Amino acid sequence: MNRLLFLFCFLAFQAVSFANAQEKTDSEFSPAIEAEARTVGKSLRCVVCQNQSIEDSGAPLAADMRQLVRERLVAGDTPDEVRAFMTDRYGNFVLMKPPFQPDTFLLWSAPFAFVLIAGLCWLVYLRPAARAMETPAPLSDEEIARLNAHLQERGEA
Repeated sequence: MNRLLFLFCFLAFQAVSFANAQEKTDSEFSPAIEAEARTVGKSLRCVVCQNQSIEDSGAPLAADMRQLVRERLVAGDTPDEVRAFMTDRYGNFVLMKPPFQPDTFLLWSAPFAFVLIAGLCWLVYLRPAARAMETPAPLSDEEIARLNAHLQERGEA
């Protein structure tokens, strides 16, 4: 039992030290490259997490993408060239703000369509309630006379 506990602790320690070593490799670049890489990384989406930039994500693929961005910047690529490279590799989905193009039309129009559909559903839901709140027309003299006659027959008047 003690050996199993020792093995578990040893493996946990190795995993933590590996994660720390992985993060330390990101800081081996110059401060200018590092700052530029962080700016570019904030504009690229992690393809695993899908709602975080590669700078904010802890996924292993995001770490690989961060490393690739830094390598491209060290090789002399501009930030726009790095974004273009990543877009060619992963598609427009990798951009945090994808361009407005025919293939991204649904992505850009979906929020507006959702609001429009929700508004229409709300109006359809409220329309019967609005009709129910309308006051009925007053009874005519003939209807009042028939009602009084009916009530007298039942002995309620």
